[in-house]
Amino acid sequence: MKHDTEREGPLAGLKVIDCATVFAGPLTAMVLADFGADVIKIEHPDGDPLRKMSKLKDGHGLWFKVTGRNKRAIVLDLHEDDGKAAFLAMIKDADVLIENFRTGTLERWGLGWDVLSELNPRLVMLRVTGFGQTGPYKHRAGFGTIAEAFSGFAHITGEANGPPTLPPFGLADGVAAYHGAFSIMFAIYERDVQGSGKGQVIDLSLYEPLFSLLGGQASTYDQLGLIQQRLGNRSANNVPRNAYMTKDGRWVSLSAASPSITRRVLELTGGPGTADDPRFRTNADRIRHVDEVDAIVGGWIARHTLTEVLDAFEKAEAAIGPVYDIAQIFEDPQYLARESITTVQDADLGPLKMQNVFPRMLRTPGRIKHAGPRIGEHQREVLDELVERGLPAEVAARLRAKGSKADKAG
Repeated sequence: MKHDTEREGPLAGLKVIDCATVFAGPLTAMVLADFGADVIKIEHPDGDPLRKMSKLKDGHGLWFKVTGRNKRAIVLDLHEDDGKAAFLAMIKDADVLIENFRTGTLERWGLGWDVLSELNPRLVMLRVTGFGQTGPYKHRAGFGTIAEAFSGFAHITGEANGPPTLPPFGLADGVAAYHGAFSIMFAIYERDVQGSGKGQVIDLSLYEPLFSLLGGQASTYDQLGLIQQRLGNRSANNVPRNAYMTKDGRWVSLSAASPSITRRVLELTGGPGTADDPRFRTNADRIRHVDEVDAIVGGWIARHTLTEVLDAFEKAEAAIGPVYDIAQIFEDPQYLARESITTVQDADLGPLKMQNVFPRMLRTPGRIKHAGPRIGEHQREVLDELVERGLPAEVAARLRAKGSKADKAG
């Protein structure tokens, strides 16, 4: 089938099975669905736990409404013969399978890579686990919080005299999810454009993508024996860099990561000649005298209102930004102009605001067709398609009935 990719998205025609739960795997699938892939969300009859996590309205999980968007939902129990039969029927012509069961689980169910790849040699299988498919920790349970600690991220986050600090959102899961999305497309490109015609397994741990983003720590430790410590909002690499409070009690964040910007910040906040002070001439000098730099910059900001600070920094062509909460984000003209938050009409909740599709592709943009579906919402539709492709009608009938019950319960 030929697809109008400009209308349907750049991934139109790509068939994806999402049988992962909670965040990293489902978020990978969401990204693919946003850009046109046909993503079928397989859930156990109990539903993805994300449906009941975080905040709910009228019994509907708001987080799931985002992460489940653009997917078709079907209920299958992969422990049971009917569920396995439908799953294998889907695998036959799928491009991608995303799963995050603990290492070895699919193998115990008779649904390992050896079985699936024999059935569909073109299948790309993303396996998301806490610690990966190999190594002494491969069977350990792993969640994003564990990965944030294990990766080294938490060790360097927080105040110098305080405890390691964990992020208040799914950072490791989110970073892993986007690694998952682009690694899938690497595999699809190799299969279809380079022409091998073969699928492959992608072994994605939660800790390694976040570890990869932590700068030059590994090389610095290897070559200099140095271990990065917590510095609060400061940076070990450039000064000034911190969060400062304005006269009217608002926070701003500042990073002067280039010499020209640093000079403009120091001249603005400390007056003419400040940038030529021997204590501040080089980045190494400023790092040694970080307290003095922060006293100058932070002192000036504390004497001015947020509006005054932002206006002055803009005129000086120096980077600074307000520290926003979500209510302030909703009102900001930049967010409004770019429609970074969009409104989706949801069958359960009516108009529902959520983050838009990112990144922005100007010719073949992604789009949100619907928010996260009800559990088993597309049971009949998907099973009818599978019957056309050979699934026994009696199996489909039994699974339709289970899907109807799950939908009513959900």
